[in-house]
Amino acid sequence: MALLEVTGLTGGYGVTDVLHDVSFSVEQGGITTILGANGAGKTSVLRALCGMLRVSGGTIQFASDKLNGRATESIVRLGIGHVPDGRGTFLNLTTEENLRVGAMTRKDKAGISEDFKRVYGYFPRLQERRHQQAGTLSGGEQQMLAISRALMLRPRLLLLDEPSFGLAPLVVQDIFRIMRTINDEQKVAILLVEQNASLALELADSAYLLETGRVVMSGPARELREAESVRRSYLGY
Repeated sequence: MALLEVTGLTGGYGVTDVLHDVSFSVEQGGITTILGANGAGKTSVLRALCGMLRVSGGTIQFASDKLNGRATESIVRLGIGHVPDGRGTFLNLTTEENLRVGAMTRKDKAGISEDFKRVYGYFPRLQERRHQQAGTLSGGEQQMLAISRALMLRPRLLLLDEPSFGLAPLVVQDIFRIMRTINDEQKVAILLVEQNASLALELADSAYLLETGRVVMSGPARELREAESVRRSYLGY
């Protein structure tokens, strides 16, 4: 059953459309990845879902709610957590204060306390640095913090924009392993935008390949991993 269903999405910035008739879905509790080169429109798709990009056509359906025309704050309250490109960390706040920002729409104090323990369990380094200013964290730690801040919302859907960007390979592997654990344990659906096609296709159930704002290939992740055009262009073999 689809949690998110996007049909014929068209939109862009100003008067210029950068997305053209894009359709895809994310299953309840599933992981979907959108692949593509720089400039393909991957980040624009996530921004459209969050109400941060002009949508001129198509529909965005999240469970029983249509997202078209909704304000970003309203979309967040429906249970969509967004980890943007560049992480969006509040550098002058501490690690713990960043996490509290993620939970600011919630009123359940006991649940928030429970989720602090959960994210610190996923990322023990954040607990060690909970009183440290976020701007002094390493790149990997800031990415862990950005993911954890989104989890403090208790999202039904987590949008991840290039979580591997600029990080050392071992840190990337650790983050992807934890994302799998989060998906397995919390049943949070994930929409992953990623240039590291190999890692993304290992993690995801389904995949879509975007070129110049259009979906040019889609299917189960394992099938795209074996497709010759994908292997040559994105997997390097």
